[in-house]
Amino acid sequence: MKKILTVIGARPQIIKASAISRAIETKYADQISQIIVHTGQHYDENMSSVFFEELGIPVPNYNLAVGSSSHASQTAKIMEGIESLIEKENPDAVLVYGDTNSTIAASLAASKIGTPVIHVEAGLRSYNKSMPEEINRILCDHTSTLLFCPTNAGIKNLAKEGFDLTDKDKATIDHPIVYECGDIMYDNSMHFSQLSDEKSNILAENNLQKEQYILVTIHRNANTDDVTNLNGILSALIQIQENTSLELILPLHPRTRKMMDSLLSPEITQKLKDNKAIKIIDPAGFLDIIALEKNARMIITDSGGLQKEAFFFEKPCVILRPQTEWVEIVENGNAILTAADESKIIAATMDLLNKYDFTFPALFGDGKSAEFIVQKIIEKI
Repeated sequence: MKKILTVIGARPQIIKASAISRAIETKYADQISQIIVHTGQHYDENMSSVFFEELGIPVPNYNLAVGSSSHASQTAKIMEGIESLIEKENPDAVLVYGDTNSTIAASLAASKIGTPVIHVEAGLRSYNKSMPEEINRILCDHTSTLLFCPTNAGIKNLAKEGFDLTDKDKATIDHPIVYECGDIMYDNSMHFSQLSDEKSNILAENNLQKEQYILVTIHRNANTDDVTNLNGILSALIQIQENTSLELILPLHPRTRKMMDSLLSPEITQKLKDNKAIKIIDPAGFLDIIALEKNARMIITDSGGLQKEAFFFEKPCVILRPQTEWVEIVENGNAILTAADESKIIAATMDLLNKYDFTFPALFGDGKSAEFIVQKIIEKI
């Protein structure tokens, strides 16, 4: 039986990992086992037992509890902890997701002691190396043995970087194997959509009507910590609400609220207080976010995950970033990049609200990517 050590560092990665756990449990339990390690990179007070029970997600076997610190310090602590666990558990491979410090730290620790690395969400590129995530993506891919790309764009990016795309009997770090597998978050969005319908009351709690509001999220430091960018975004949102009469709901992290308190101009702060159609609420849980996404008229976000989920639920999206790793949704006309430019945000929102010829091709797979990934791990590692 194969044994993998799965490393996650934040709540979104646990949700991603749940797709692999379901696939193992339902189809491959006699061929592969999994040890789950939470690095503790992001402390989340919502990471209670209720969270795992509600979503049916396995509780991590280990928590390294590294906490927040500088990139170098955090990465070093995770590497040390993962190396120790690899020696203790002796897995056949280490599986990582995405582009966090947990991702790159586990990849470096494993590859340096000869343990194969499996990278889910490989091949993504924003082509902006000022983003720490971009550095993590590139380095993780180049230390990996099995690489699973959610879309064809990832395959093309890896080909540009010299990866041999031919299949092989077995994968090694010197001769890795690359697959296009679809997106496991599409698997999850489809799986948890029905559960969200059954359990989420967030629309009723906030007096929201289907298709009569815009969902907005802001969390990236480039937007929250820059006085010009933060004021530009909030000013645009106020004007959008006034121009469209749609309500806006913003589930915001306490840190973002704190930055708004310290950086927003008195005029914008007052307008936000006076406008009852702009509803700022606490961070929403995964099932609540799905409910908000499914029922929104459109989505405005700087989150990579919400960009995709907007597409999954067939909603147009304004992306508050200068570039995106999910280029397909922009090229297909479902999303528009605006960065934090006030006039561009307003123009893009109005363009998308007035567009009705959207298409939603199967860019992210068939909802069975996790099964494909697990099968290839069993065959190729």
